[in-house]
Amino acid sequence: MDTFANILKHAHSGFRWLVLGALVFAIINALMKWQGGKEFKDSPDRKLNTIVAALVGVQFLIGLILYFVSPKVVFAAESMSSKVARFFLVEHFVMMLIAVVVISIGSSRAKKADTDAKKFRTTFIFFLIGLLIILLAIPWPWQGYGAGWS
Repeated sequence: MDTFANILKHAHSGFRWLVLGALVFAIINALMKWQGGKEFKDSPDRKLNTIVAALVGVQFLIGLILYFVSPKVVFAAESMSSKVARFFLVEHFVMMLIAVVVISIGSSRAKKADTDAKKFRTTFIFFLIGLLIILLAIPWPWQGYGAGWS
């Protein structure tokens, strides 16, 4: 793997922990404040949602660049018959794209919701769905896709 692709791979792999942590934090924040009947404040709550959506977007952008330079992504018909090649060529990419869209829609809808409870509920539901999709799409070490923890 060339140096640029290797740097991107490590950045993408390491940055996931920041994205996952921010998503979990935002989900817990939304759930606690939704259930507690708290006020949705523009400063901390809206900023948190915006930051999380931005982190997810940056992670996707790094992944998109990596998609075109990684030796794991092979644009060939034979790739569909290989579990690893198919995962990186289609499955990982499509699931992450769906997660980014879900999280972005959730962030946008939360901003437009007319009550504080709806803002927190929308954030909770959409971010949780996005997180679950991301967790399913990550090439965890035990899945045999040649990916490690770093």
